[in-house]
Amino acid sequence: MSNSVKGASKTPPRLPSRPPAKRLVSTLADLGPRFMPFADVATSEVPLRRLLRLSLFQVSVGMALVLLVGTLNRVMIVELGVPAWLVAVMLALPLVFAPFRALIGYKSDTHRCALGWRRVPFIWKGTLWQFGGFAIMPFALLVLGQQGESYNFPLWLGHVSAAVAFLLVGAGVHTVQTAGLALATDLTEPESHPKVVGLMYVTLLLGMLISALIFGKALEEFSPGKLVKVIQGAAVLTVLLNFVAMWQQETLGASRKDAPADPTFSESWARFSQGADAMRLLIIIGVGTLAFGMADVLLEPFGGHVLLMSVSATTKLTALLALGGLLGFGYASRVLGRGEDPYKIVLHGVLIGIPAFVLVMSAAPLSTPALFLVGNFMIGFGAALFGHGTLTATMMRAPAHQAGLAMGAWGAVQATAAGIAIAASGIIRDAVNAALQASESSLGLAGGYVAVYVIEVTLLLVTVVATWPLLRSRSARAYRGSIKHHVAH
Repeated sequence: MSNSVKGASKTPPRLPSRPPAKRLVSTLADLGPRFMPFADVATSEVPLRRLLRLSLFQVSVGMALVLLVGTLNRVMIVELGVPAWLVAVMLALPLVFAPFRALIGYKSDTHRCALGWRRVPFIWKGTLWQFGGFAIMPFALLVLGQQGESYNFPLWLGHVSAAVAFLLVGAGVHTVQTAGLALATDLTEPESHPKVVGLMYVTLLLGMLISALIFGKALEEFSPGKLVKVIQGAAVLTVLLNFVAMWQQETLGASRKDAPADPTFSESWARFSQGADAMRLLIIIGVGTLAFGMADVLLEPFGGHVLLMSVSATTKLTALLALGGLLGFGYASRVLGRGEDPYKIVLHGVLIGIPAFVLVMSAAPLSTPALFLVGNFMIGFGAALFGHGTLTATMMRAPAHQAGLAMGAWGAVQATAAGIAIAASGIIRDAVNAALQASESSLGLAGGYVAVYVIEVTLLLVTVVATWPLLRSRSARAYRGSIKHHVAH
């Protein structure tokens, strides 16, 4: 009796208190899922650290896009003296592979590997293509800009080698992004796909922003030697980022060599495109991307030519677009993760884009740069909603084990439309300005820009008309039903 009383009177041993640093880390970890964007997408099987590591392939893609469209675009024309038409042709070459993204996705769906991998081999192949393109690109550009005359290189060698370099980088970017997004889809549950999309594209935007700052600083004082170092540094960093991204992401499985025959591409495409809204969705992606994409290369020149904004002022446009895009992706991920209809998000993005372009156009006659800046922010926000909604809708349409084909179909239409938009906007602006100059119109330089913005508003209205029937025929309940269908498979 005395022993039991003794035992009952004992107080439990006092646990040692944790150091303040560990308590702070624990507190932040508890707050992370509430306040950190996309933190709640993580699961015990796929923790947030693993998803963030996988998203590094988007950083390499963003770095390549900035280097091609931004840094090299300016360097080739200004510092190397390459004709603008030749630069435009070179920058358009990566789009040759855009229509093949659906085929790349299909191949990653049906790939037969002794280790059981499907996506990793394609990410690695794309990485090597990017590396090869970047490795030969600086020397090709120097010859193209007649910087290699002292070495007696024929100019045609610069044309051919530069074309090969741009083609390799384009093929690598399209392959890595298609297989990487498909792998992210494979690793996560269907109900978390909207947030995964947001995480991947926020990483892409951050990669583009950081890369632009680094490249700009490195080439502040241009020299051929610095150009070689920057591009080859990007090549090495691409390999490192993509290697870390895919490390231990796809588990080893049984070899599929003896598995039943996979459906052909035609059969897989027929399965993906079943239903009346399949082709309508691809049309919405194409027309909407055209509408938002035509302004990409015109916003900064519009600010400088028409509104007489300084270089420092127009550089804020990139930050405004990026901020709008980040907030748009965050908002779309949150509401889509709660079961919202992705077509409703698409429609919201388009409806935000229409007044955004109206504000941009109104800034010229009213001479109010503030309207122009607000319009830029709204364009970034609306484009993010549109892109997130269309990609999520495409994911939901993907049949079982065909995520690669779905991601490829979305990417093929989106990238092709974006390339056409960039080329068409410049052609339309120059043609309209030439016609106005010949007719001695009072619109001046603003006429060509306004013509492009009016076309964009028209295309957005067409997108509204195409999206509205899908929105009326679907509901959040149908969207959740499609999630249950994917879970069942």
